[in-house]
This record gives sequence, C-alpha cells and structure tokens, in this order.
Amino acid sequence: MSGRPLLNRRLDGLGTTIFAEMSALALATGAINLGQGFPDTDGPEAIREAAVRALRDGRGNQYPPGMGVPELRAAIVDHQRRFYGLDFDPNSEVLVTAGATEAIAAAMLALLEPGDEVIAFEPFYDSYAASIAMAGGVRIPLTLRAPDFRPDLDALRSVVTPRTRLLLLNSPHNPTGMVLTRAELTSIAELAVEHDLIVVTDEVYEHLVFDGEHIPLISLPGMHDRTVSISSAGKTFSFTGWKVGWVTGSAPLVAAVRATKQFLTYVASGPFQYAIAEALRLPDAYFTAFRDDLQTKRDLLADGLTTAGFEVYRPQGTYFITTDIAALGEKDALAFCRSLPERCGVVAVPNSVFYDDPDAGRTQVRFAFCKKQDVLQKAASRLLRLSP
Repeated sequence: MSGRPLLNRRLDGLGTTIFAEMSALALATGAINLGQGFPDTDGPEAIREAAVRALRDGRGNQYPPGMGVPELRAAIVDHQRRFYGLDFDPNSEVLVTAGATEAIAAAMLALLEPGDEVIAFEPFYDSYAASIAMAGGVRIPLTLRAPDFRPDLDALRSVVTPRTRLLLLNSPHNPTGMVLTRAELTSIAELAVEHDLIVVTDEVYEHLVFDGEHIPLISLPGMHDRTVSISSAGKTFSFTGWKVGWVTGSAPLVAAVRATKQFLTYVASGPFQYAIAEALRLPDAYFTAFRDDLQTKRDLLADGLTTAGFEVYRPQGTYFITTDIAALGEKDALAFCRSLPERCGVVAVPNSVFYDDPDAGRTQVRFAFCKKQDVLQKAASRLLRLSP
C-alpha cells in the first residue's frame, strides 16, 4: 500500500481549482473574466455601511458566538418564514458558517462515515468532490444532460444502494442553471424517506430564479428532520468576499454540522454578520430588482453568445450560462478556455472539469453574467471573432 497519507489519496486529481487557474489567466492577459462567479460591483451601499458601523462599534471584532451572532440568526429565521413559510428555532436550528462552501464541507465531514455513498448531480461544483473525498465518502454522479439538464428520476432511484447515505442537491444548479420543479422535488423527497437518506441542499442561488420558482426541499412532507439546508449572502447581496453562509435544519442535524464546523474556522466574518442581518431584511423590491437585473444580463449575454456561434442553453436560474462549442468546430472545452484569452480577450470555464466523466461535458463552456452590462457587451463583441 502507498505510504501517502489517506487524505492525499482521496484527493488525487483535484489539484488547483479551475477558478484559480482561469482567474490567474485573466490577470495575466488582461482578459474580461467571465469565468469565476463574482460580481464586478459591490452590493447595496447601506449594507456596506452597516458593516462599517459594526466595525466602528466593536461588534464582531472579537470572536462571535459559535452559532453566529443572535441578530443574524434571527434574521435568517425571519427570511425563511417570509419567503417560504418555514419556522426554525434561532438557538438550535440555525448555524452561521464561513460561506456555503464551509457549510457543505462541515456537513459532509459530520454526516458521512468512510465508504458511505453520496449521490450528486453531475456536473457539480468542484468543492462537492473535495468535501466528499475529505469525509471518506464515495461520490456517485447522476448526470444531467443537455439541452434541459433535467434529472432522470428513474436513474436516480436505480443508483441508490444499501451504502447510500446522502443526497447532495444544488438548485438552482451551478453550472447548468437548472431549477428543480415541485414534481421533481416531491419525487426526490419520497425517495429520501423511503430509503432513510439525509439530503444536503445547496440553495445559494435561491433569489436568482428567472423561470420557475425556488422551493426548499426541507419544506416538503417528511423532509424537516432529514434535510440540511444551506445558503449564503454572497450571491444575493454581491459581497462574495464577506463569506457569510448558514445552515438551517432540525436541531440534531445542525448540532452535528456545528460539531465539525467548530474545528474548521471556529467562527468567521464577525462584523459582516451584523451587516447581513440587515441585508436579509431589505424590502421585497430589492430582491425583485436584483433578479430582474440579472435576468436582463442573462438575456444580453445569451444573445451575444448565440450570435457568436455558440449553442446556448439559457439557464432558469443562477448567474451562469452553459454553452456548447461544437458548433464552432471545437472539440475540447479545457483547451478552448485556455486559448480563449489570447484569441479574443475573454475568460470562461470548461464544464468538463465538473464531471467525473469528462466526455459528458467535453464541449461545454460556462460563462458568468454577474457583470456590468457594458462589460458583457464588450465580451460579446470580442467573442464575435470566433464566428465561423
């Protein structure tokens, strides 16, 4: 047996994230970065000032409570009730984390034993693979296929085995933009109950649904006691660097995640927690305007990509567009993305890195549209250089 540490063996092939590689390429070439999903403008000025106030008032400058500051936990509870009619105890059913990424990692480490199987929709955000591997779990992909990327529920049922412990779901789904329907969620919930599975849901794009609606799985019958719901502030309020996320669920599940989380960051983002507490209480008009603005940007970039010759899969949610480059005569998304900055001054991300089977997404490329409209227009103009 190899003398390498077990963790290194589990993480074989993960290496540096594609986001780090492509962002470095954008910096080196001066290209427009439509790869990594961060906005190029800050969120509401009032929320930024709330963080400044907290800093100046000495709120959060020292370690905040392990569960998160009471103001934010109360705001999360109010948010869940306001938008979804859900009720949680702020003292036992809410946990603040260092973004959704830490919440996912803590959930995998807390809820999996080595050898447990985890079913996840493929393509999947790269931290899923790393988190499952670090927990010693076995990743079982369920492939979503173009053009609509809907889950095959019969296939989902067929991959459940006695070793299946957990479903890891993401809706709205990154990178495809698919949004699960009520019917699909109901079938998944019934499967979870039937096989006594835990479900971890990544809902960070909950306020970015353009077609359809966001329905938390935890709201469906039988799911409160078996669902770990995860979301964060970064995508909704455009302060991705603040790293404020949260977990909601039954007290036993939240306690299990907290037991692991305390040995990861312990606590984080103290002053920002107070600011996000205020952000979650912004009026409905903010959330509506935010979604409408991103929908306009989606359509702008989607039209530009179509004109440039890409096959475009218009997303139902998130702020990413998946495309196919085969129509451009291209055969390899990774090679295409590495050459794109020099060819036309734009950076994108190859979806193939989000698949266990790279052939399933060999010619798929993802573009982020959470940028200023003039930036998207400039990127679309540059991409015209690729037209056959």
